[in-house]
Amino acid sequence: MIAYLILVHRYLGQFTRLFRAIYHHANYYLVHVDRRSAVRLHTEIQDFLSSFPNASLLKSQSVLWGGYSIVDAELRGMEELLRISSKWEFFVNLSGQDFPLKSPTYIEDFLGRNVGNDFIRVADQKKFRPDTISRLQGYCIECSNRILRIPIKRAYLRGVTPQIGNQWMIATRRFCEFVCYSPEVKRFKEFYRHTFIPDEGFFQTVIMNTSYKGTIVNDDKRTIRWVPLGTIKLRPKDFTVKDVDFLLSSQGLFARKFDETVDARVLSILESNLS
Repeated sequence: MIAYLILVHRYLGQFTRLFRAIYHHANYYLVHVDRRSAVRLHTEIQDFLSSFPNASLLKSQSVLWGGYSIVDAELRGMEELLRISSKWEFFVNLSGQDFPLKSPTYIEDFLGRNVGNDFIRVADQKKFRPDTISRLQGYCIECSNRILRIPIKRAYLRGVTPQIGNQWMIATRRFCEFVCYSPEVKRFKEFYRHTFIPDEGFFQTVIMNTSYKGTIVNDDKRTIRWVPLGTIKLRPKDFTVKDVDFLLSSQGLFARKFDETVDARVLSILESNLS
C-alpha cells in the first residue's frame, strides 16, 4: 500500500485529474492546500475528497517556496499518514502540478518489487553543488509572505556532511517513522528551519548522517526537465504536447511539472495512455 501526500496551491481541475489518475481504493491520500490559496479552492477540494473514504485534508498552513514551511508540511503529512494507518509501506510526495506516467497497478507492482528501498536523489552538497552552500550559511526567517535572509554566517552541524537532491521522494514507512520521531533528527530540524530551500537537502542530509539504516536508491523516479531561471539557476519546465514522446519513453513513475493554462492537452494524452 502507498500513502500519498499532495501539496496543492492552485488549479482545482488539474488536481482532480491527478488524484483520479493515481487513485486506488487500497491506498491512502492526504492533501495539503496552502493556506494562502483562495478559500474557494479549500472548499472545492474538501467537497471533492468527501467521496473518497481513504482521502483527507491535512490542516492548512502557509507554504513559501524556499522556506522550511515546505519541509514542515511534509513532516506533518508523514505523521498524519502514520497515524491514519499502519498498513502502508511507501510514502510518495507530489505537488498538484505533477502527473503519473504509469498506471496505479504498475506503480503498485514496481514498489512491491522494491520493498525496503528508499528512492531519493542524494549527492554530497560540497562536491556536487558547491554553489548552494550559501543556503546553509545564512539565517532565514519566514515572515508573512516572504523569507528574510539575514547575511550572517553560522557554523554548520558538527560531524555532518550536507547532502542535496530534490524535494520529491518515495520513502519507506521505516524512514518516515525515523525522520518524524527519532531524537537524532531534532538538531537537523532546528538547523534547517533557518536555511534557504531546505526541502532540497533536509531529508537527504538526515538519511545520510544518522543511524538510519536503509537501502537508498539514488533515483526519485521523477521525470523533470530543468531550464534556466535567473539567479535560481534552474526551474522545472512546463511540459507540453511537444514533450509527449519524451514522457512516454521515460522510466519515471511521475513527471513534473504541468500547467493547464499553458497546455492541458498533454494531460489528456497521458490520461489516455494510462487507461
